[in-house]
Amino acid sequence: MRIGILKCGQSPEELRGELGDYDTMFERLLAGRGFDFASYHVENMQFPQDVREAGGWLLTGSRHGVYEDHAFIPPLEDFIRAAYAARVPMVGICFGHQIIAQALGGQVAKHPEGWAVGPQDYDFGGEPVRLNAWHQDQVIRRPEAAEIIASNPFCENAALVYDDRAFTVQAHPEFDDAFIEGLIEHRARGTVPGALLDRARARMGGPLQSGSIADRIEAFFKAPRSFAAQATRQGAA
Repeated sequence: MRIGILKCGQSPEELRGELGDYDTMFERLLAGRGFDFASYHVENMQFPQDVREAGGWLLTGSRHGVYEDHAFIPPLEDFIRAAYAARVPMVGICFGHQIIAQALGGQVAKHPEGWAVGPQDYDFGGEPVRLNAWHQDQVIRRPEAAEIIASNPFCENAALVYDDRAFTVQAHPEFDDAFIEGLIEHRARGTVPGALLDRARARMGGPLQSGSIADRIEAFFKAPRSFAAQATRQGAA
């Protein structure tokens, strides 16, 4: 099954050579699960020609806010709505989680209490899941079609599902502690309060449940879908 990765941003240049860009991180996360990948740098206006170029779409994180004025955001929202209408499954992570919600009628804003940085604990329907996070924005009003499947006290809409069309997560299953440390060094200064960074570092080093989210992504993309468009997708199997 081909997964099209819509790269909504890039990892810091200082980290990219050693730790990879966002698309390569997801390829590592989902390796060995029967997927092949095509990457589209939508932040740089490189879009697929059709929503059926892949069997599913994965929207990455970004340093941008979904409510900001960037050239790639309106066509990305149009693409999301077209894929949703065609029932081509989408997975969104962080910015991807937020832009899917915004495109489908939700609202995203900065959290009044600030940032979530480093390891965070989430309740996925009774399953405790610890994942790395890096965000100040979050979905404050979910679309009518979205169902909450994970939350914590800081982030009510931590993971959403839109029947079999979209599965989105605010946290970053693709980020390991080394990448969080790199973000602290290269993106946090003057932006994230030092005390919060200290708390994040103190929590790092323990086990993360990124594999649990990779399992959920795999199951979501591979779930049976009985609609005619499935048979026409290029690279879907």
